Parts: sequence; structure tokens; C-alpha cells
Amino acid sequence: FGSRQRARAPPPGRPTGRLTVRRSAAAMVRISVLRDCLNGICNAEKRGKRQVLVRPNSKVIIKFLQVMQKHGYIGDLEIVDDHRAGKVVVDLVGRINKCGVISPRFDVALGDMEQLASNLLPSRQFGHLVLTTPYGVMDHEEARRKNT
Repeated sequence: FGSRQRARAPPPGRPTGRLTVRRSAAAMVRISVLRDCLNGICNAEKRGKRQVLVRPNSKVIIKFLQVMQKHGYIGDLEIVDDHRAGKVVVDLVGRINKCGVISPRFDVALGDMEQLASNLLPSRQFGHLVLTTPYGVMDHEEARRKNT
């Protein structure tokens, strides 16, 4: 009977001698890089920052920010090529109240564009809808002028 011992757990804080590595089953995935970009810009604007670093970069983000720059909502854009997804440094001027993405994207007929603008924008003279069209990224007034 005599020499049998029970295995005891080591005291807390002591290594057990075994190393186990657990990996999570699902990694975080970016659903919409444009939404992440605009949320970062809005949050930095609310905090009173002068610049914001946006990553990752895409062609749609660049065109979208160029439309915002054309209307005077943001200052200069500096595109940083890091041989990966890229980064954009945006200078803020303090004119953005709210910006966001309508997801999922949906088709809008030319006749329905005015109704959509009145539903989403606070007034007729205030704000812009930025649309992706076959002719590029443009605001709703330019899309109506070009009949796209």
C-alpha cells in the first residue's frame, strides 16, 4: 500500500512544465474598409484632431476622399505606400458633422435619387450623397447632371 502518491496541481504562479497554445477559431475580418475609414475620420473630427491616419487603403476610399476634398470637408490627402495595403493621412478642417456608409449597397434609379437625398440629408442646401457609378465616384448632384 505504502508508496503511492497522488498527483497534485502546482501552486499558482508556478509553471506546469507543459506549454499549450490555443488559437481562436475565427480571426477578426474587416467587413467594410470604407466604413472603417469614415468612422475613423468622424471620431477624429469629434475629438478635435487635426490629422487622422486611415488604413487600409483602397481605390474607392481615395476617390471618396477626393470628392470630400473637392467640397471642402477635408484638407490635403497624403497617400503612404508601404507595399502592403497602404495608408492615407487626412488633414481635417473641422467641417464634418456626420459621415457614414449605407450598407449593403443598392441600386438607385435617376428618378429616385431626389427622394433618397431628401430622406437622408438634413436639408436641400446641406450635405452631399456620394455615389459609386459606372463613371466613377461622384456626389448626387453631379450624378444627376451627368444623367448616370
